[in-house]
Amino acid sequence: MGLFGMQKAEPPMEVTALPKEEQPVASPPPARAGSTVIAQGITFTGTLRGEGVVQVEGVVEGEFDLTGAVIVAESGVVRGPISADVVRVAGRIEGNVHAREHMRLEPTGSLDGDVKTASLVVEDGGSLNGRCTTLKSQPALEPELSSVHSPNSLEFGPEFELDEEK
Repeated sequence: MGLFGMQKAEPPMEVTALPKEEQPVASPPPARAGSTVIAQGITFTGTLRGEGVVQVEGVVEGEFDLTGAVIVAESGVVRGPISADVVRVAGRIEGNVHAREHMRLEPTGSLDGDVKTASLVVEDGGSLNGRCTTLKSQPALEPELSSVHSPNSLEFGPEFELDEEK
């Protein structure tokens, strides 16, 4: 210690560079996330359009127009219409829903609005206050089903043998 409690200055340290082969390699940027989360405590006002998965843990006051899925967590609230391929509700929706493929209303979920979907599951405790319109499943499957023959029209060739020993 020096005069008046000051510390004695230490000599400067030497800095040496690492050889090139020992230098740390910069890590690549993180991969783009496949989903968007509107976190609890956040209020979003507006229209969400695009592709992907959006999970709502906060509040959305607006419209969804997605190719993908909308997941409303228990803490989530959506005030507005939703149009998406898949909709899963554990929180609350105040608006109409058009789920092109599937909608699932979980035990803690509630929906005040009308639903249009090809498949609807309402678990025990789920609250649906509105009308439901069931849509036909994907039209791409219908031509394949029309080409299926009835069981009565099946024919077996002359060499067909029924192996009853198995």
